Amino acid sequence: MSNNRQTVLILASDPAFSREITALWPQDPDRHSAGPEFIMLDEGFSRDLEGSHYDLAIADASSVGKKSSGRNDDRIKALKESLVAAGKPAIIFHSDSSLGFCSLHGSVLELRREPGVWPALAGLVGREILRRRHAESRAREAEKLCAAAQTEATLGRYMVEMRTNVNNVLTTVLGNAELLTLEPGLSATVLAQADAIRNMALRLHEVFQRFSSIEKELGVAARESSKKSVHAAAGRC
Repeated sequence: MSNNRQTVLILASDPAFSREITALWPQDPDRHSAGPEFIMLDEGFSRDLEGSHYDLAIADASSVGKKSSGRNDDRIKALKESLVAAGKPAIIFHSDSSLGFCSLHGSVLELRREPGVWPALAGLVGREILRRRHAESRAREAEKLCAAAQTEATLGRYMVEMRTNVNNVLTTVLGNAELLTLEPGLSATVLAQADAIRNMALRLHEVFQRFSSIEKELGVAARESSKKSVHAAAGRC
């Protein structure tokens, strides 16, 4: 299955059911957006749906009722239970005139199969379900990105707030390293180690100085953005 396309699972024993849905499925107004990918299965496979990767299931319960009598009600019940257990959006079309035109059970929508109307209805309702599912997916992704950004911002603020304390420690380390290099009688190895400590302390000091510069740059950018927003709002008045 394509990672970029949503998947519609059509469960029906009658091939005409699948053909009518795919033939009348509405085109997406966005021409650059590919339509959903359709996968056809016999409704008997519905018991294996849990854990399957699809975005919407459309099932034909009316064709179940045309099979041998005696077990039809059990087959339809099993179909509904499997779709509910899968936990994903589903549309079931039935032909029982004693039932209402529309009923909702969790994420499963039952519709009566009205002649001449149901294929277009399947497309319109199905497309809206897919749109909402896509929007919810993007919203969840945005929430994850926002949470990650907030975590990084918190860490950044902590680093900025701690820079004074860290700089004080680095100043102490740097000063002692420089004094150590002036101590007479030390071996070349000790002097090299003291010089390495001094250089690392200087590098860390430069890193924290960069944090201070970034903080100032962000402050200037925020003020400029605020001024542009105010001017834009004044221009609309």
